[in-house]
Amino acid sequence: MYETLELEHQGNIARLWLNRPDKLNPLSLQTLEELTNAAAELNRDKSLKVVIVGGRGRCFSAGADLAGFPQPGDADARDAADAGRRMADAIEQIRAVTIARVQGWCIGGGLVLAAACDLRVAATDARFSIPEIDLGIPLAWGGIPRLVREIGPALTKELVMTCRPFDAAEALNAGFLNKTAEPDALDDVVDALTQAIAQRPSFAVQATKRHVDAVTANQVGLSRSWSDADSLLSGLMDPECQESRERYINARQRK
Repeated sequence: MYETLELEHQGNIARLWLNRPDKLNPLSLQTLEELTNAAAELNRDKSLKVVIVGGRGRCFSAGADLAGFPQPGDADARDAADAGRRMADAIEQIRAVTIARVQGWCIGGGLVLAAACDLRVAATDARFSIPEIDLGIPLAWGGIPRLVREIGPALTKELVMTCRPFDAAEALNAGFLNKTAEPDALDDVVDALTQAIAQRPSFAVQATKRHVDAVTANQVGLSRSWSDADSLLSGLMDPECQESRERYINARQRK
């Protein structure tokens, strides 16, 4: 059913894997659409209590697939530019509690995917980066309000504006992560958290999730993220942004 994902079920727990490890699990348009569809499939299983979201191989996700950026002149450009927001909203609306399992790099759109999950656990050597402004585009897909919700406005501005990488220790201290684990113990820590939730009564857990989400939705204004696609397309057309994007891509190709 999925070409870029793998979906596993084990009782009342599911694991949703980004499954292009050879490419560091990029978020292509196809992957975004498959994630949206997978979220709908998971919601049809009323027995699920926890969904673990992870990436196969040595990296959670290298972020948006640069080769698949929408082109402003294309007839379906805005729909393509909005695919990431639809994905993040769909992940956030999964009924079960979602846990992001992060190892290696978690970049840009991959970080938005992790932020759309309820909880996050990362290996101590995980690294995070939000390079969108270096790419000449604003952070889209509802990434800004989700980061403000998790780490606050000042740190969101700094990390997004400067594009500086940060490590798991900083992410934990900032409140973005719930837990960290040594790389060889990551699955054990994720599984322990999963079991701690799965053993609790579903109704009370679901009520808590929905209550917290309702409170934070009013605080950060996720509903306006539909306009992120327009800002993304504007960044793709701006000459200075185009120059910055070319520098960034050329620098990556030289590494």
